[in-house]
Amino acid sequence: MAFDLVVRGDLVLNDGVLPAGYVAVRDGVIAAIGQGAAPAAAEVADHSGMLVFPGLVDGHMHTSSATGWPGIEGSTMSAAAGGVTTCVDMPYDIPRPITDAAILRDKIEHLHRLAHVDVALYGTIRKDGNIEDIPGLVAGGVCSFKLSTYEYDPVRFPRIDHPTMLRAFAEIAKANLMVAIHNEDQELVVRLTEQAKAAGRTDPIMHCRTRPPVCETMADLEIFEMALETGCHVHIAHSSLARGFDLAEIYRNQGARTSGEACIQYLCMTEDDLLRLEGFGKCNPPFRTAEEVERMWAALIAGKMAYVSTDHAPWQRDRKIYQGDIFAVGAGLTGMQSFAPLMFTLLEKRGLGPEWMAQLCAERPARYHGLFPKKGAIRVGCDADLMVLERGRFTFDARDIQDREDARWSPYDGMEMAGRVASTYLRGGRIWDGSRVLAKPGAGRFVPRQHGACVLG
Repeated sequence: MAFDLVVRGDLVLNDGVLPAGYVAVRDGVIAAIGQGAAPAAAEVADHSGMLVFPGLVDGHMHTSSATGWPGIEGSTMSAAAGGVTTCVDMPYDIPRPITDAAILRDKIEHLHRLAHVDVALYGTIRKDGNIEDIPGLVAGGVCSFKLSTYEYDPVRFPRIDHPTMLRAFAEIAKANLMVAIHNEDQELVVRLTEQAKAAGRTDPIMHCRTRPPVCETMADLEIFEMALETGCHVHIAHSSLARGFDLAEIYRNQGARTSGEACIQYLCMTEDDLLRLEGFGKCNPPFRTAEEVERMWAALIAGKMAYVSTDHAPWQRDRKIYQGDIFAVGAGLTGMQSFAPLMFTLLEKRGLGPEWMAQLCAERPARYHGLFPKKGAIRVGCDADLMVLERGRFTFDARDIQDREDARWSPYDGMEMAGRVASTYLRGGRIWDGSRVLAKPGAGRFVPRQHGACVLG
């Protein structure tokens, strides 16, 4: 046979939908794309009437921040079920973050034993500023770096002071890689939290009140000024505010390399949802107002966002239960398995076509992390990573999440979706059939950065 596999369906390309199309696969790579009668193949997967997307690329997730590297297994199972074929995993792992080449190699070894989908990796630095280890991480294949202006833990998730951050930016700029920043102002958050606790205000809404919008924008200004100074590509890891994207654009117009992403929760969740969900709606930055959600959509439509991600963080259920103190609850949401159906639903409600998801949740994150053209699109030469979406009315049920039992919770539980993931293919192999993960641990591979700087815009 000329091809190993042909997948039939309505192909979602970055500029529109190709009805009744086909993708022909040879040796795990897309070898031909067409419309109408398909060529001969050893296997034909007929998804006629369904949408065939490129496998999604989630540019921001945490597989190992809750349970350590064993969390890779469950998180990537959830990814397979959600049509995410490449995860870009954050470096803030338990018990130690990815701060040098030896730790990176160890994580890659764990990936090759545990992962169900392909994984690209961020690197980071220690609080004491081990700048000399950055070249080794680059040589080891990290796709990007992550630093923070706010400290959750002095070892696992430290605040990097301004002099050290400047030095790190200058070194990262030499490698032409992007550095994403957790953007919240340390002094404001700490002081406001102390004041809330002293006043006995530990109810859910105080999570929003102690992290007001100015905490984000002050951090944005700091990191963008350092981007302008060093020439480094500096990226907001999660802007809950449309103003963050405006600031990135202002600095780009001044010659800086600045960008930002939105996590999907900031396109649909509001402060009212935090009151309803309590601890299960706590994330950083917090949900904003309904008016801010509208401004976020205006920024998306205007093309100001780099891409959309999940910030998937599968904390143990007992870490998310509110018991009178919102500050004691773990910050982070599950979002991997709901990513594709939710994004499709939100776009449909706005009258936007499925190609928006192909761009914002596949091609653009792949480009920003240097994984394109290997990942991120339905095009000849790309890995045959595909996500098949069945249109209809489906209720998202957190009990169906493919992960360890205590991670089967979701802020989107019970939400009606306009589609569901019917199949997922990784490098031409079917890894999700709509009800079961078919991939075995170790089916996923580490994806090193393929090239240097992305084109901003």
